[in-house]
Amino acid sequence: MLKLALRLVSCACRITAGLALLLGVAAMPAAAKYPDKPVTIIIPFGPGSVSDSAARIVAQFLGQRLGQPMIIESKTGAGGLLAAQAVVRAAPDGYTLFMTTNSTHSAAPGLFKHVPYDQEKDFSPIGRIGGFPSVIVSHPDQPFKTMRELVAYAKANPGKLSYGHGNSTGQISGEVLKQRTGIDIVRVPYVSTPPAANDLMAGHLPLIVVDFSNALANIAAGKMRPLAVLTRERSPAMPDVPTLHETVMPDFDLIAWAGLFGPAKMQPDVVKTISDELGKVLADPEVKQRLTTIGVEVQYQPTPVFENYLKGELVKWTQLIKASGIEQQ
Repeated sequence: MLKLALRLVSCACRITAGLALLLGVAAMPAAAKYPDKPVTIIIPFGPGSVSDSAARIVAQFLGQRLGQPMIIESKTGAGGLLAAQAVVRAAPDGYTLFMTTNSTHSAAPGLFKHVPYDQEKDFSPIGRIGGFPSVIVSHPDQPFKTMRELVAYAKANPGKLSYGHGNSTGQISGEVLKQRTGIDIVRVPYVSTPPAANDLMAGHLPLIVVDFSNALANIAAGKMRPLAVLTRERSPAMPDVPTLHETVMPDFDLIAWAGLFGPAKMQPDVVKTISDELGKVLADPEVKQRLTTIGVEVQYQPTPVFENYLKGELVKWTQLIKASGIEQQ
């Protein structure tokens, strides 16, 4: 009888423990599906820049697909390093993202002696958005109307011309132009492209390197004179504007890229969710049309393809910086 009683007690204990376990599991809250709150997208350039304009279009439609608002936060300064640092320090939970360009991930290691992050180890690449083509423009009152005339004028007037830029693409292309043609023109850096464009149109600058977003409407209005685009092939947006390759810099080909990142160590399933939805957004005809209107060349790349692309771009931009003779800051 004693043995039977002990067996009954043991069985009862196991049943009680099993019920407790089941009840405990039932009481645990279900894992929240990403995202369950607003997402912040940090950008490295200010209002009016192509980065800002493109980010707002992408954020609107990506937020609709993910079911949560996307909040744009601009952190300008130091060529994008401040914005990149903010992303590196954020929690890798998918609620802080980074829409950035070659400035922070391809050019920074060559332009700065001390970059406060590792562009390969400190971020989770999500997907490429596309390219930001640029054009060299002059104030309409300048005496030169072509790149060859510009080079001739600069050689006859060393040190008297200046050019402005608001990003690494402008700086690198301007310095390569000086090195390749042997001209002496003064670099005037700006924290972003829009103020450089405003100064040119006000007559304070003779030249700037400007993205299409800040150039197309002003060229059409006669406020800027286009001299050459940076890509090897002519742009469908400006078919009558020659390239640097066909004028004064054979084989030159440069376009800024834009992509979406998060902090390092994001969960792979969250990265895939965002990347897949980003691809669907960029395939939307309305999104394509709106981005194309502001001068963006849409070209989505999913995470693995984007990662390989980044490796090649780092090599390309670093070589260009060295060839231009730019001294690290």
